[in-house]
Amino acid sequence: MSKKYKKTILLTFDVEDWFQVENFKEYIPFSSWDSHQLRVEKNTHTILNLLDSFTFKPKATFFVLGWIANKLPALVREIHARGHEVANHGNHHHLCTKQTFKEIIEDLKTGKKLLEDIIGKRVYGYRAPSFAINNDILKIVRDTGHLYDSSFNSFSLHGRYGTIDLPDSSDFFELPISNLTINQKVFPLGGGGYFRLIPFPLFKLGMNWVLNKDKTFLFYSHPWEFDPDQPRVEQASTSFKFRHYINLNKTQNKLNALIKNFNNLKFITCIDYLQQ
Repeated sequence: MSKKYKKTILLTFDVEDWFQVENFKEYIPFSSWDSHQLRVEKNTHTILNLLDSFTFKPKATFFVLGWIANKLPALVREIHARGHEVANHGNHHHLCTKQTFKEIIEDLKTGKKLLEDIIGKRVYGYRAPSFAINNDILKIVRDTGHLYDSSFNSFSLHGRYGTIDLPDSSDFFELPISNLTINQKVFPLGGGGYFRLIPFPLFKLGMNWVLNKDKTFLFYSHPWEFDPDQPRVEQASTSFKFRHYINLNKTQNKLNALIKNFNNLKFITCIDYLQQ
């Protein structure tokens, strides 16, 4: 890595739409997806334009859902054309931990090939929907031709999918979501709803803590988190609605503040980080 940059920020975005999130599956089944309004293209352009508004042009990694790529191939090409990394988010946003190995392999291969056909380049990375990952699935990610996985979230995985043995290999890597660990206790920080909920001064403080320890901070978000006007799923539980809709009107300004406050650091894609 260049001596000018001692610390790195990896911005990542899971490109899926408002009706595809795990918490709403009970109310919006996969069979109904075609009937819902697509808002992901506009929201992804909001992110792309924000990144382009900085003179130093921070780069990011976009984990694109195959279902979205099939509907909006021009959006995938636009992400790639602007110098960002296109990575695999699977094809249908089904939880890997609820699929057979055969179904997982098919999902990963289909999503990867679709994206590669669209951009004409190899797709290196994968992120499992809702961070649903375990050791057996990690092996499938590796064996389906991916160089790295970015599904490990020590907070969300605790007590849900079991312990992950992070791979230590020269041909496969794990890029975990950044969370705050103090005295062996993990506090959620990496992005998503926590980014929207935590006041920015506190989030910045946590980021600095992680950066001082790990030299790298991996942030994640979704295009729908930049869309305060999205349709409401009123039949969802109060807790699900709180987690999904809290502070949607602040996400864009907070990401803008994050980039401004850390503009002396290096913002690069996941694959560029690994290649360095």
